[in-house]
Amino acid sequence: MTIFCSHCHRPLQAETSCLPRRARQAPSASKPFRSTKGASKARRDQINAELQALRSLLPISSQEKERLSYLNTMALVCLWLRRAHLFPPDSAPPVAPAFGMELLSLLPGFFLVLLANGKLAYISENVAQVLGLSTVELLAQGDTVFDILDGPVQEAVQEKLLLAQEQPGTEVTFVSKMRTSKAFRLQHGGNRAVAVRGRFVALHRPASPCASAFMAFCTPVAQLPADGDAVSQDDLFRSVHALDMTFTDVTESVIYHLGYHREELIGRSWYSLLHPDDTSLAAAQHRAVALGAGAAAAVLRVLRSDRTWAWLHAAARRDRRTRSIACASRSLSEQEAAHLRARQPAPPPPPPPPPARPATTAPPPPRALGLLAAQLRALADSLAPPPPPAAPAWSPAWPDPAVAPPGPPDGHPLARLLGDAGPPATHAHAALYPLQ
Repeated sequence: MTIFCSHCHRPLQAETSCLPRRARQAPSASKPFRSTKGASKARRDQINAELQALRSLLPISSQEKERLSYLNTMALVCLWLRRAHLFPPDSAPPVAPAFGMELLSLLPGFFLVLLANGKLAYISENVAQVLGLSTVELLAQGDTVFDILDGPVQEAVQEKLLLAQEQPGTEVTFVSKMRTSKAFRLQHGGNRAVAVRGRFVALHRPASPCASAFMAFCTPVAQLPADGDAVSQDDLFRSVHALDMTFTDVTESVIYHLGYHREELIGRSWYSLLHPDDTSLAAAQHRAVALGAGAAAAVLRVLRSDRTWAWLHAAARRDRRTRSIACASRSLSEQEAAHLRARQPAPPPPPPPPPARPATTAPPPPRALGLLAAQLRALADSLAPPPPPAAPAWSPAWPDPAVAPPGPPDGHPLARLLGDAGPPATHAHAALYPLQ
């Protein structure tokens, strides 16, 4: 008889079991428990040490370094790595956009360099004058140009960048609002509109022969009505007009914007330069300023000396001491003009005409006037001499001239007016209409 083990089900030669044999085997040793708390702390300490080392290498002030978070530190490090990749420090001649703060403070905008995917590679330090945010604070929004733009304009900006990338050297322009500081938002009523003009430039480098960067110059767009920052910029020309908008004085810089010399415009009317489609808007603003409504601003087209049209943002204000109107006009691109035109308020309605003075005597009603005119025509017909009768071709029986035609009765008003002579026979019917 074959006996099988109750555990392994193998045949046994005797009534034995395999359990004692398995019991004689040494038990397997369990793995010891190892805590990862110390390893995680060591890894965090190593990351913090690396970030502190990178923070110390950033070319910013110590006060800004102390305010940097880990994310801001990584964003700044990535920005400087992209800049060093595009503009190596050992390149000769130097092509990196290095400008002094004195020169940058004189510019009406700031410089911006982007990669093909929209990553920020360079922002000039004078960005704080336009947006109220430093480079460090601006990078806290993100490391792409889409992170600092306000509103759903990402697709439109991407199309512009793709167009510029397909045609290197072609300048593209787009207007969008950029994020600003809280103080700037309170001053300008929201984020600030900025016009970006730039093109893709190919950078010939041994390490990256096909590298290219989008270099742009960003200028703030004047608000409606004109703000103080826009008036102080260099792309303005000023003019003084009489109350009928005739030029009495203009700055010499008008030649750079419109091509006219100062002497050509003095004594000339402002309306002679305006586009025909913009005269009604200019007249409404002129009327508002002349009536003492304060300052008024409008986006208009003005004729240049080369017979082309220039877009201007003109802000006018009346000076009551000199009885004149002062204007500050700024040149705009078509994109800036379209952006401001969409936000331009409607012109004020013309003032109502003065009320008519009441007449001393009320005119007669139209029915009485018509009846009086008919009676006067009948009287004129009755007093007119009759036309001489035409001689007939045959000899009729003429009436006796001694016999007078019957006249009106003696008590008739027309008989009293004419006296003894009655009306002619041919117009005797007119005397039947008495004068009322």
